[in-house]
Amino acid sequence: MQSRSASLQVKFYYMNGETETFNIYQDADTQLVQQDIQQEFRRFLDKDWWVLHLSDQTICVNAASILKIEITPPITRIQGEGVFSHAELVAALK
Repeated sequence: MQSRSASLQVKFYYMNGETETFNIYQDADTQLVQQDIQQEFRRFLDKDWWVLHLSDQTICVNAASILKIEITPPITRIQGEGVFSHAELVAALK
């Protein structure tokens, strides 16, 4: 088994009220640094269908069924139009 380190944790909030959380791992033998992983995730968000390979199954998620995504740690390299770089959560939804 290859050595892996957790790169991102992603939580999907679906339109039907359900949520799912995934840890996204990067193989230790690849030389991607955190900024490369963040850029790859940006390309992932541009797709209509997202494919996540788990150890026992592959999950395909239709991006149109997602209302909100939480990503930890933050992807600070995403910048530009429509991005608020200095935001603070004041009150969470209930």
